[in-house]
Amino acid sequence: MADQPLIILFVKVPARSQVKTRLAAALGEEAALELYQRFVQDILDTLVQTGIPVMICYYPPDNRNAVAGWLGPEQKYLPQEGRDVGERMENAFRQAFNRGFSRVVLIGSDIPDLPAPLIKEALAALPMHDAVIGPARDGGYYLVGFRNDTFFPGVFSGIAWSTGTVFRSTMQAFGKAGQRVHELPLWQDVDTIEDLKDLAARSRRSAFSSSRTMSFLAGFKDAHLSLEGSDAPI
Repeated sequence: MADQPLIILFVKVPARSQVKTRLAAALGEEAALELYQRFVQDILDTLVQTGIPVMICYYPPDNRNAVAGWLGPEQKYLPQEGRDVGERMENAFRQAFNRGFSRVVLIGSDIPDLPAPLIKEALAALPMHDAVIGPARDGGYYLVGFRNDTFFPGVFSGIAWSTGTVFRSTMQAFGKAGQRVHELPLWQDVDTIEDLKDLAARSRRSAFSSSRTMSFLAGFKDAHLSLEGSDAPI
């Protein structure tokens, strides 16, 4: 069978009070909602540039029309199904492998500036490793991936999701199973106002400076977004 890679992008259907709630506490719900939409669109732009097929997995699962209206009918969509994020990730991988994809990586929507070379590195590592993972600064992970013949769903159960122990617990599960894991460089999710300041600071002189996210921040005038110690507010 021909080698068929796939990128799964996990998204939430954008709605007030349902996305980026910690940012909403600082910026307001409308600004947080707009930022989330731009995060996803920037990520999707990067994924499309890789030339690798993308499957958008959306939540809640009964809102396909809303997400397709937002991101376009030309995309491939799959509902997230499961009681928690672990079950939803496991089911997404199973669906992808059942459709014939041989190498699959899954990423979330909190990493708007994740560069395409990291995604390509993840997929390129899978022929030599059982799994690949990208640790996030908050103790979680921003990417996880498997080959169809090394898929290990055990890493999606018994995890205290949305805590600072997710990455450590996942690596322990990999270790107990004897899985060979390629670890990507550390990256930073954007969940809090401090994360957002860090994103703006590191992006001013990068290719991400021309992104939808940075364009919004450049025009967003709010005292919360003054970068301490910097002459470049966002």
